[in-house]
Amino acid sequence: MLAVVQRVKQGSVTIQAETVARIGHGLVVLLGIEHSDTIEAAQWLADKIVHLRIFNDEQGKMNRSLAEVGGEMLIVSQFTLHGDCRKGRRPSFIRAAAPEHAIPLYQHFISFVRLQGITTGEGVFGAMMEVALVNDGPVTLIVESP
Repeated sequence: MLAVVQRVKQGSVTIQAETVARIGHGLVVLLGIEHSDTIEAAQWLADKIVHLRIFNDEQGKMNRSLAEVGGEMLIVSQFTLHGDCRKGRRPSFIRAAAPEHAIPLYQHFISFVRLQGITTGEGVFGAMMEVALVNDGPVTLIVESP
């Protein structure tokens, strides 16, 4: 499981001119799920992201987590994170999980984040989405489950 994590001042997801999710200060997480991923990987990654110390403390150092600052998380499924561009000119998505495997793991990830008291917004799995954000920092990290 792979996540691109962006610290944001705000974020939103729009589908066909309708905003379906919006958050304020927090994280936008683009989540890629592989066919070999498990519920344990989803739980590990959710816990890791919620507790990453990437928000500033009183001295301006990245020393506080999303949970500590009371931030929100916008979670967007993105199979294209597993696009392999090493060969040819068209990405191969052979590592990306099929929807019947990915959707339950996406939902488990969201549940694990919520269980930690984080308010979430979500994209719609498989939909053509417009994701907007105001990056804070900018701070962008790639986090991968073991």
